This record gives sequence, C-alpha cells and structure tokens, in this order.
Amino acid sequence: MVIFAPLFAIFAFATCGGFSGQLRVSVECVNKSESDLSIAVNFSYPFRLQQVYFDAPTCDSRRRQRLFLSGDYSSSAEFFVTTAVFAFLYSLLATVVYIFYQNKYRENNRGPSVDFLVTVVFSFAWLVSSSAWAKGLSDVKLAMDANRVLQLISACKVPANRCASVLTPVWSGLNTSVVFGFMNFILWAGNIWFAYKETGWHQSSPRYSMRTSSEKRAASFRQRPFESQASLDHTGGSFSSQLVDLGQPESYSQVGSYTLSGPISFPNQI
Repeated sequence: MVIFAPLFAIFAFATCGGFSGQLRVSVECVNKSESDLSIAVNFSYPFRLQQVYFDAPTCDSRRRQRLFLSGDYSSSAEFFVTTAVFAFLYSLLATVVYIFYQNKYRENNRGPSVDFLVTVVFSFAWLVSSSAWAKGLSDVKLAMDANRVLQLISACKVPANRCASVLTPVWSGLNTSVVFGFMNFILWAGNIWFAYKETGWHQSSPRYSMRTSSEKRAASFRQRPFESQASLDHTGGSFSSQLVDLGQPESYSQVGSYTLSGPISFPNQI
C-alpha cells in the first residue's frame, strides 16, 4: 500500500485534472463562401460546459452566431481530483512515518488508530468520488456528442445545408481516470484490515483474548509434566530418606549400668 497508493493517486488526478479535449464540426452552406468546415469546440477540466462557446455560421449574409454548451459537471470532477490529491499527500506522510518514525508510531495506540480511521475515510471517499465521476463522465460524453452540438447550430436545421462531425474527442484519458479511481478504492479498502491489526482494538478483541488465554493454558500444560516430575523427584527423595532413616535405628543410652554375674540372692534380714 505504501508503494502503490501514491502512484495510483497520481495517475488518478493527472488523467482527470490534466484533460483537455476538442470537438470539431463543419457547416457547409448552400453559398460556399459562407461555409465553415472547421469549427473547434474546446473543453477541459473542470468541465463547466455552460462556459464553453463557439462561433458558427448562419449561412445568412456571412453572419455568425455565438453558441454556448449546456451542463456543469465540475462538482463530481473536482471531488474526484480533491480526493486523489489528499490521498496522495497522506500516502507520502504515512510513508515517511513508517520509514523514519516507526518506533514513535508504535509507542501508543494513537498512531495506529488514526491511521485506521483515515484509511476507512479514504476508502469511502474513493468509492463515492469514483462512482460520481463515472456518472459525470458519461454525462460529459453525452453533452459533447457531435449530433447534439450540431443541433445547436441554426444553419444545420436547414436541409439544404450540410453539417457533419470532423473530429471527436479522445476519451481514453478520462476512462483511465475512472479505472484508477476504483483501483484506489480497492487498494485502500484492502488496507483496512492491515491497519486494524496495528491498533489496540484488535489486540483487546474477545477473539484475540480467547486465543491468548488458550495459548497460555497450552503453555501451562506443557510445563506441568516437568513440574510434576520435579515434585515427584522431590517427594521420592524425601521418602527414600525416610526409608534410610528407618533402616538405621537410633541407639538409646541408659543412665547407669547393671551387671548380672549370677543368681541374685536376697538374704533375710532380721
């Protein structure tokens, strides 16, 4: 994400914000001298077509008329480009933090939590802006259709005059911007899980706590046989020492000694 997010954001706002197109039509009047075979209609970002105008012949006494297009599609285009620019700037900032301030980033839960929330916000913004711009682009294509523009020219309503399209706009750049918009959404949405794993919310979740407790119980079970063996060895040693003590009876000393040298006679004492 750190590598691809800035690149995808650049492609998104560059292909949309730097676009300029041209539609060229021709009006051939009955009087050839009044004809204009190359009428250029130029338009560009942010696609405020109501401000775009061109001059067309009326096929009447060399008089020309100024015509304006209709439609304002700047809101969706500007929202898309703004999302791309801010996503690019945040990606650069996140790259600097990840590379040079990794220890400070992990000191507490504030940095990962902010990163997670910003990732969610940008994922939603990419989805909304890309969808809105896709709809806006289809409206721009419809507004710049050659047949629709020719209907604005009064001379083209006369059957004797001949009107045609000479050059149509190239939409590949704007189509690419929509594709990169949805690719940015997929990229940021896929990064939500990885950003969530860095937060303390993931570590304090019940599932994580259950897993931790089970690991602790497993570790204690692995230690119990050694503890039991140690306690058994200790108990066996005491028991054996008791057996050794029982095998060596204590010697009792008596105060005074009696010597028996023969039968004892008790003389009658008168």
